[in-house]
Amino acid sequence: MAQVFPFRAYRFNPQLAPFDRVLTQPYDKISQARQAEYYAAHPHNLIAVEKGRSFDEDTPENNVYTRAAGKVEDWIRDGVLAEDSQPAFYAYTQEFSVPGSGERRTRRGFIGAGQLEDYSAGVVFRHEHTLSGPKADRLELLRHTRLHTGQLFMLYRDPQKRVDAIIASAENRAAPVTELTDEYSVVHRLWPIRETEQIEAVRQAMADQKLVIADGHHRYETALNYRNERRAQAGASANPHADYERVMMTFVNAESEGLTILATHRVVSSVHDFSWSAVRRYLEPWFSAEVFPFSDAPQEADARDKFLARLAATAARRSIGAYPAADGQRAFYLFLLRPGADLGQLLPGVTPLQRELDVVLLHDGILEPALGITLQAATREMNLAYEREASAAVAAVDSGRAQASFLLNPVDVGKVVRIATANEVMPQKSTDFYPKLLSGITMYRLEP
Repeated sequence: MAQVFPFRAYRFNPQLAPFDRVLTQPYDKISQARQAEYYAAHPHNLIAVEKGRSFDEDTPENNVYTRAAGKVEDWIRDGVLAEDSQPAFYAYTQEFSVPGSGERRTRRGFIGAGQLEDYSAGVVFRHEHTLSGPKADRLELLRHTRLHTGQLFMLYRDPQKRVDAIIASAENRAAPVTELTDEYSVVHRLWPIRETEQIEAVRQAMADQKLVIADGHHRYETALNYRNERRAQAGASANPHADYERVMMTFVNAESEGLTILATHRVVSSVHDFSWSAVRRYLEPWFSAEVFPFSDAPQEADARDKFLARLAATAARRSIGAYPAADGQRAFYLFLLRPGADLGQLLPGVTPLQRELDVVLLHDGILEPALGITLQAATREMNLAYEREASAAVAAVDSGRAQASFLLNPVDVGKVVRIATANEVMPQKSTDFYPKLLSGITMYRLEP
């Protein structure tokens, strides 16, 4: 079902553009401060294309998109970007420490040109909704540069690990053509796979796969919109094999050991008449509670560690953690869904698949009914902020910036795949696939 193709990637010439000084995080993860750091890192840093600066004096003839297009043309002309001599798939590994634990893992995948498919075709599936603003920005950039710089992170399921074996072979055969350590101490390595037999083996292994977008929903839908524009422009002469019918993707086996999803914790603030005792009363019929009290800073650290360990240990029992501002007793709370709890009654407007998600249990079973934080308010981040690190969620309460933090276990990748392939979507910020795929490690250029 999935069609994947080798392609001739454009890559930075390390003699003119050292990898560790020119590659960037994905555009949506680049803050204003990070943008400035990238600009200062090297004259050829990809930031000028990936997320360039806008100025008040910009005009239709000179703006962030026209400047990005000019950079691409200059870099290709000057040899800063060079196109590989023959088509390839690219084995891509990331060695990293899991935040909060220090455990070392390696995630393995491969980069190829994936056929763009409408969601209705039943080949590519999403697990979250997109926003119009980012898509408009990415589409305008693609119109000007005709260059895909960012990776789409796609999941597939192959218990036989056929492609994983080919990736391992590439790793063992030669030194990587690209190797760098990014600002999060993630080691990125890249190997081209050019052998005809291996290319065909990859294509055959992927042919019966369904693909789930793990990261890059906006970029995927941007590529679809661009494809549709080019089809309309070509009319009857549209070429079904044109390069705009494909987009650069990184494919990762959902069965591989290094695949890591982090939890995204919820931080609550500015709720009118917030009462922790009222929240506890509401939860009593549905959840049993374990309390981890403390009275001073050293005790807090010990209680927090025990609480977080217990939260992880009880994941299968549907546990949700909470840390409220002091309301008499200072404590961490672990709420465990009571055995036999009727989720159909607690979550009446939610599908059976969605009821399996702790984040849905939190939003629809706690935040909205007990605190009045609606989905619309959460989407606009009116009463809710998000933190990857549990320590940051706790610190928001200790500093007085938040009324409470709710802490979650990471979602299981199998649930992500099941929900997506059932054509359902998950709440905002339900998944945090770690680490992010670097922009610019390979690039896919489209013909005019």
